[in-house]
Amino acid sequence: MTELSGPEDHPLVTAVKPLVDAMGGEMMVPEQARGDDVVLAWEGRDVVAVRLPQLSDSLDHILAALERRHGMPLAELDRKEKQSVVRVLEARGAFSVRHGVETVASALGVSRFTVYNYLNRENAANAAKSD
Repeated sequence: MTELSGPEDHPLVTAVKPLVDAMGGEMMVPEQARGDDVVLAWEGRDVVAVRLPQLSDSLDHILAALERRHGMPLAELDRKEKQSVVRVLEARGAFSVRHGVETVASALGVSRFTVYNYLNRENAANAAKSD
């Protein structure tokens, strides 16, 4: 986070910091905001600007968060847990990112083919439920 001179203890900054950190964003003083940054205001006064990460960087942050949640490297999870991780990642749009399948496969310690199998199995199960 770029040094915020003064407002770092502002309730808005305190409230959004965990979300910005989880997304891999960056917080800065509003004066440093660029056109694609999000400036957050409180009672009509700009308090903090948030620079969102590039979509490709977001996948790395999502994977890191999943590792923290599971308390171990994703490659050490059992097959059922890896399938669950793939479902979460699919819901979060991880596979719309270029090289998303390869990145996830590497993090899980499996092949791309295995990730596609997990995805196909989930899609087949959902299709059967809707019939």
